[in-house]
Amino acid sequence: MFTQFITILILVSIVGCILYGRRLIKTEKVDAVFGNPERAKGGTHWIIVGSSAILLVWLYYSWDIAKGFYPKSANELCQVAKVNESLLGLKYQFPIEEREFKSTSIIKIENKNLSKISNEIKGSQQLNSQQKTILVGFVNKTSQLIPLLTNENLMEMDTKIKIKEMTDELRLLSSNFKKKDYPFETPDEKSARQIAVSEQGDWGIIKVQAGTGSIENTIEVPLIAATDRGLKFQAAAEELTIINDKFFKLRNHNPQFKNSIKQLKEDIKAYRKDLSDAEEIASNYAKDIVKIARRIEFASIYPPSALNDMQNAIVEFDNLQKAEQGGLRFVDIFLFPAGTIVSSGTSCSEQGSGRWLPKPSDTLNKFILMSKPSVGYKNIPLLWIDMMDVSKIVGFILPDWIADILPGEYPVHSSDGVVKQNFKGKVLKVVTGDFKLFKIPVPYGHIWDSFLRVFLGLVFGILIGVPLGLFMGLNRFAKGFFDPLIELYRPVPPLAWAPLIISVLGIDNTGKVFLLFMVSLSIMIISARAGASGTQLSKIHAAHSLGASKKQILRYVIFPNSLPEILTGIRVAVGMCWGTLVAAEFLAGTTGIGFVENVAKKYFQYEVIWITIFIMGMLGLLFDVTLRKIIDKTIPWRGKG
Repeated sequence: MFTQFITILILVSIVGCILYGRRLIKTEKVDAVFGNPERAKGGTHWIIVGSSAILLVWLYYSWDIAKGFYPKSANELCQVAKVNESLLGLKYQFPIEEREFKSTSIIKIENKNLSKISNEIKGSQQLNSQQKTILVGFVNKTSQLIPLLTNENLMEMDTKIKIKEMTDELRLLSSNFKKKDYPFETPDEKSARQIAVSEQGDWGIIKVQAGTGSIENTIEVPLIAATDRGLKFQAAAEELTIINDKFFKLRNHNPQFKNSIKQLKEDIKAYRKDLSDAEEIASNYAKDIVKIARRIEFASIYPPSALNDMQNAIVEFDNLQKAEQGGLRFVDIFLFPAGTIVSSGTSCSEQGSGRWLPKPSDTLNKFILMSKPSVGYKNIPLLWIDMMDVSKIVGFILPDWIADILPGEYPVHSSDGVVKQNFKGKVLKVVTGDFKLFKIPVPYGHIWDSFLRVFLGLVFGILIGVPLGLFMGLNRFAKGFFDPLIELYRPVPPLAWAPLIISVLGIDNTGKVFLLFMVSLSIMIISARAGASGTQLSKIHAAHSLGASKKQILRYVIFPNSLPEILTGIRVAVGMCWGTLVAAEFLAGTTGIGFVENVAKKYFQYEVIWITIFIMGMLGLLFDVTLRKIIDKTIPWRGKG
């Protein structure tokens, strides 16, 4: 129901916003000339159209629309796939989907191979005339095996009877398949099947193991037929499999063929036994001839008209089963784009975009489960709230050396084994957070860890990079001294620094935050330097003429003119930091979005991988939208001269 509601809502939103946008274009008066940024402002309805279109494509190509509107369709297509798989082996022998009989194709190939080996023997310079005569004779005897199989007069009655029995079974199956109550279940069989269907779960449903709290997926597509139509195809597939096995076990070996091939094998074996080591080439040719004879022996070669009735029975059933699919064929064509449900042995699976593109409903369900502390991912939720004592925050902020610089000594235990606290000891407890206060809600989890690392690395980069960049843009010494240092490490990819920094500073947050600091520092320095050096000289002269000091010029002229560059640099740094963080958490980490994706990749957990991609995109978008709002509020003069 949820997917159906979302799909309808998306379609209504797209149509409504397009109609609203077209009406707005007709009624809106636009005074701004082409190229004026004012023309690009607004347009929330087009944002809705773009976002809805992306979500609609995701719903469609992940087959979530098919799952939402036709939840049993995958199960029914699974049974159809079983029928098609059983039919495939039979149809492969006939000119139904192939251009010719399999017998004809094999005969053409083996005759070509025999002709080729005969020409090689005749043209060989390393064989004497006697060897050539004997080997060509073997080739001719092998060629004579084929007519023994294709001659209908030599075909054994037992083989004809078995082919007729299989043909009758196919026609009986077609006759029964038309009946509404096929496969004629008894009440007990029907009850047992319904119990099995209820236990196998739904298409792609996600479960949580009781007690462990870990997430598990059921089988990709339920195998047991859950509908009457699916049951009909399942039963037909079982009967077809039996017929298919019978047909491929059958061989058209009459007594003349058996005697001829037996004599040929014995003659070649005796000939090779009498050859010396120096006559290896002749032995190899004889060996190749035996291989061809064996391929003919094990191939399904029949007289040209022996299988006509069976072919007609297969075509009749194939057309019938396609007709019985009814509306399911249209569901498969229109709601399962870029693939379908396929069968392989006893299992069925999604083959196409629905396999690697997780369904939004499953993804949302798994995201909710992974966000719960009772489930989480590797025992840590994606994002949750924990009640933390304020003392822990105080202990994190205040440095321990505050207690160290106080006069006096820390308390020492008495002979009674009792420690009496003094003032210095109490201060130490405060700065280390070893006391109790009230508790406040604090976020924690993989998302929060990644967010905090990016935020801290970005803040440190801004605090150091912006002043240094302004200094380099205004001072010849600073530019000459720091520019080589910055340009030396800036072109190096962050991943090249990651192993060194993590090995030196460890795999905890310190190494990751420092790596992000290095990424954001160079960007902020260049942005601030470009902003400072790009300030219009006329504005600086005007400030000088009004008696402004250097500090006032820096504060009221240079810094405001540098803000657009600085804030743009922050937007660039955010994207670079997210990319670097995920790579760093890939290399070394026990928490964070990159860690989750790395583990999910090893176990082919596509839903989890897409969740991490979506989370990173949303967090990056959150940062960027926030910065855009800050830019609009703090520097309204941007782009206006």
